[in-house]
Amino acid sequence: MFTKSNQFRINFLCSMLICIALSACKDTSNPTSQTDAKSQILAATKESPVVEKVAIQANINKDDVLISDAWARATAPGQTVGAAYMTLTSPADSTLVYVESSIADSAEIHSMTMKNDVMIMRMLEELPLKAGKPEKLAPGGFHLMLFDLKAPLKAGETVMLTLCFKDEKGNITHQDVTLPVKLAS
Repeated sequence: MFTKSNQFRINFLCSMLICIALSACKDTSNPTSQTDAKSQILAATKESPVVEKVAIQANINKDDVLISDAWARATAPGQTVGAAYMTLTSPADSTLVYVESSIADSAEIHSMTMKNDVMIMRMLEELPLKAGKPEKLAPGGFHLMLFDLKAPLKAGETVMLTLCFKDEKGNITHQDVTLPVKLAS
């Protein structure tokens, strides 16, 4: 029989297994593994109050925007402009207001659309995020532009960005994300 007590035991065991697996499988040579692990734990907090308590003890804020599938496009030698992509899922309505990085002189939020076979790219002052709705930043749509790169983005390396979000109360939070650099597919 499936009772509340059994459900609690199942949730507890699952949360313990997640913690053990994540700590045992932590790959310190891969900076993105920490971001992926954080996303998995944050997603699990929505399903289990026990996992939520574990996330709090691990210093993971359940109010953080989930950042997944993050990557930056490798650049050609001499190219001074790069692009970064990811999926952002906010637990509450919020806004991506700016991006910072030490790898470029400036970073901007952009949109790209096609109109009458003409590509139109626009800088956005901000990108609104609706609660629980994934916002995909991908080639051909919303994306982050990195201007005046200090070095080429080479496939196999990683870069770090700081994303700055504003909540409905006007509070600004900063979230660091490490992105693998990949060749465009």
